[in-house]
Amino acid sequence: MINTKNVLMGLVAPVALLGLLAANPAAAREPFTKAELADQNAARLAAVDHGRDLWHGSLGSMQSNGLACGNCHPDAAASNPQTFPKFQADLGKVIPLRDMINWCIMVPQAGTALDVNGDDMVAMEAYAFALYTGKAITPGLATKQTTGINVGSGVGYPKKGSGVGYDTEK
Repeated sequence: MINTKNVLMGLVAPVALLGLLAANPAAAREPFTKAELADQNAARLAAVDHGRDLWHGSLGSMQSNGLACGNCHPDAAASNPQTFPKFQADLGKVIPLRDMINWCIMVPQAGTALDVNGDDMVAMEAYAFALYTGKAITPGLATKQTTGINVGSGVGYPKKGSGVGYDTEK
């Protein structure tokens, strides 16, 4: 036999709890202030800036043969971060962007992989994504490598040579 008193009490308690939560103004956070948004954007831009430096050779452990990500992918060309996760034929599986970055560091650059959860990896991803924000995916780039444009300076290049690889100032 069903005890209707217990069933009603089982329904009343959650409804009362929801009412208390809805009436409590502390339950919902106010939108970010302009100062908070500015601080968050400054932190993001600092990560992008650090990623640009890493991309162009500022961390020696990422290579042992003079190559940097920027040698094959100037300004993150053909990295298409917005297409990840995707199938990577050399690994035979679907991988996220960070695994692709580490594959490039270990294989073509003969370097030591970055910690996939570390600040350097976040910076590398931040740099790649910042350059592709709002850009449409060009058909065919996922299967066809594009060639880089040989440029000496510009967006995505270090302000000053790092002394690693070929990006030293002359």
